Amino acid sequence: MADIQVAILGLGRLGASMGLALKRHTKNGGAHNFIITGYDAVAKNSKTAKDIGAIDQHKGRPAETVRDKNIVVIAMPYGEVEAIYSLIGKSLTRGTVVIDLSALKQNAMQSAQKHMPEGTHLVCGAAIYNAAYLFNSIDHTDKATADLFDKGVMMLMPGVRCAEQAITLANDLSAIIGATPHFFDPAEHDALVSAVEALPSLLGVTLFAMLQGNNGWDDMRRLTNPAFGMVTHFLFDRHPDDLSRLWLDNREELVRHINGFIKSLTTMRDLVQDNDRDSLSALLESKASSYEQWINQRHKQNWDEDKTRVTTPSFGDTMGGAMFGGLFRRKDDDDK
Repeated sequence: MADIQVAILGLGRLGASMGLALKRHTKNGGAHNFIITGYDAVAKNSKTAKDIGAIDQHKGRPAETVRDKNIVVIAMPYGEVEAIYSLIGKSLTRGTVVIDLSALKQNAMQSAQKHMPEGTHLVCGAAIYNAAYLFNSIDHTDKATADLFDKGVMMLMPGVRCAEQAITLANDLSAIIGATPHFFDPAEHDALVSAVEALPSLLGVTLFAMLQGNNGWDDMRRLTNPAFGMVTHFLFDRHPDDLSRLWLDNREELVRHINGFIKSLTTMRDLVQDNDRDSLSALLESKASSYEQWINQRHKQNWDEDKTRVTTPSFGDTMGGAMFGGLFRRKDDDDK
């Protein structure tokens, strides 16, 4: 069984679940033994990740965590990603593959290009979770699960200097954790994320701000239940800096979606204000049907078009062969 040294930076739900999924592979008789070192700025997250078996050890500094690692997974809160590259760049070993799971890819690629040394490789990834967790979005370490990626998708977006072998490794690693790998365009990804990640968080924060500023808030807050908590949870499990960076770094796309939402909200307000039961019922029935169709497709990952599936060699062909024989060769070996 080949040992593979992995660093995971960020041990929230995403990073810890990555560790658990890799450990599951080894436990279930996989051909590779993933030895995982973790880092998180919050000491409690590191301890929890160690306690649940997501990592073997944790370090107190990012640079120390990534040193001499074959694979580095970045799952940091979005507001910390840019700084992370400046902290780890000089400690990355020649041949290391960095898999960046942060929210927006174009900014991550710019930071990586600035700080990652020659001979290292970046593949940005966007994890589309197991549909069983579609309504469970709290981003805490103790919510990590080994099956978070099962029957999901991993969108792969290689950096401009990324070697083909590194792309294949990211593809195979995606399969190991249970996800189906696909290629995707970084700019298109960021545009779409502004709608399905940034906009929901902005609406949740806006709803809370509006109600919290209402004269009736003292009574409202006593009546809150999951319906309110699910919409506004972003203020519970995301740092304000992460939210503001997510909104502002992709603001042109986000503003476009905000404008669209305002238009739709105005239409809905008018239907309610006019007591237009027929039009409101027709709209709700139509959207309920569309929602059911989306839910079914999301669970089955059965979409109308599938243009981006990755076709690459098997895991054994790369990580057990040329990948570790060539791409992970140290610079010292080249000099001999």
